[in-house]
Amino acid sequence: MDDAQNPGPEQTPGGSTPNRPALDRSALVAPEFLAATGISSIDVVETTGSTNDDLLRAVTVDPKSWPDLSVLTAEHQSSGRGRLARHWEAPPRSSIAVSLVLRPVNAQGLPVPTHSYSWLSMVAALALREALMETAGLPAEIKWPNDVLVHGRKISGILAQIEPLSGPGVPAVVLGTGINVTLTEQELPVPTATSVLLEQPSTTDRTELLKSYLSRFTALYRAFCNADGDPAAGLAGGPSLHKRLEQVMVTLGKQVRAQLPGDHEIIGHATRLDQYGSLLVEDEAGHEHVVTAGDVVHVRPWSRETGSESGYA
Repeated sequence: MDDAQNPGPEQTPGGSTPNRPALDRSALVAPEFLAATGISSIDVVETTGSTNDDLLRAVTVDPKSWPDLSVLTAEHQSSGRGRLARHWEAPPRSSIAVSLVLRPVNAQGLPVPTHSYSWLSMVAALALREALMETAGLPAEIKWPNDVLVHGRKISGILAQIEPLSGPGVPAVVLGTGINVTLTEQELPVPTATSVLLEQPSTTDRTELLKSYLSRFTALYRAFCNADGDPAAGLAGGPSLHKRLEQVMVTLGKQVRAQLPGDHEIIGHATRLDQYGSLLVEDEAGHEHVVTAGDVVHVRPWSRETGSESGYA
């Protein structure tokens, strides 16, 4: 496209709609970038319903064409979905909508235990936090189980879905990430959201942000796989995934209300993550509850004094 080399949209945090250039496809599919990241392929489409849905269908119909670290990104999603089937849509070219096919194996080609798959969305959150900090200069934080926040407001959501395995082989995980990049205040889906544009970034270039995220994700993902999916193992000579997450996850150490299906709720102190990435919440009586990402509707800060929620969404 003619505007693919445009360095980025004008920054207009107010009411006007910013100029929104296309992703630079040539930069994304450049052989040197693919080789440096280990990405198998990157497909860029103009519009789709959902990149996650597209890849889930694709890996079922033709799995050999979608190896580990195949990437699909769209300029516009009309039916994007988050956790609990929540609808997600943004104006064309205002966001990053990207999904990856993951077939986790270690350095010897042996499958990573499937019980470790629950950590993959948190690998993505950690990678995105680093990308937002180092590329756009934003003080990003992680909210359990799969959101990235800036100044307490949601800038990204992450959704991992497992392919129903119909034959032999490593089951594929489709990992989708949506990032609000140039949305204005008027375009935000909810008041508790934000975008890169609204946070005084050093750049709003979607191509650079996407490349940065993919580079960091692939490095963390490969290190995690080579550790056999063990969240307590050191990654590439550094701290473990578990330790890295506990250092940057704003949910931990807070009084929270975990709303569960069937109008059940747990109010208590979010203490730590267990070996499966579940959140441990200690109630007033000292009982520890295990809250899994699959069960929770939401987890929010809770004030004992006011009996109400506050802070991040």
